[in-house]
Amino acid sequence: MEIKINKEIRNYTESMYFGLSLRQFIFSILACIFAVGFYFIFRPYFGLGTLSWLCILSASPFAVLGFITYNGMHAEQFIWVWIKSEILMPRQIKFESSNLYWECLKQTNKQKKEVTKHDKNTNNYE
Repeated sequence: MEIKINKEIRNYTESMYFGLSLRQFIFSILACIFAVGFYFIFRPYFGLGTLSWLCILSASPFAVLGFITYNGMHAEQFIWVWIKSEILMPRQIKFESSNLYWECLKQTNKQKKEVTKHDKNTNNYE
């Protein structure tokens, strides 16, 4: 007997029906309902080839919502984060490099110029 154990315990999902998690099972049922409903509604208007593609397209959003995770987030969580970051709170990030050596060099050159300028001014008055 072999028991599969995930390396990361947070990745564990419990299989409920047909080896699917409850979330995947519910979204699979919704995808099937939409595809069948779409078939019966548009059967008089389209041929079988076109109608089958339309059924697949109508069921695909539910399949995506049920099965896809990205960075540990389910699809609707990822969509909400994307909307917030790109639409509600867009920002432009400007990169400016900083070179500590160059800054110190400029500062010492500036100090040297001030010292020489100060020395010239004091020599003229004496």
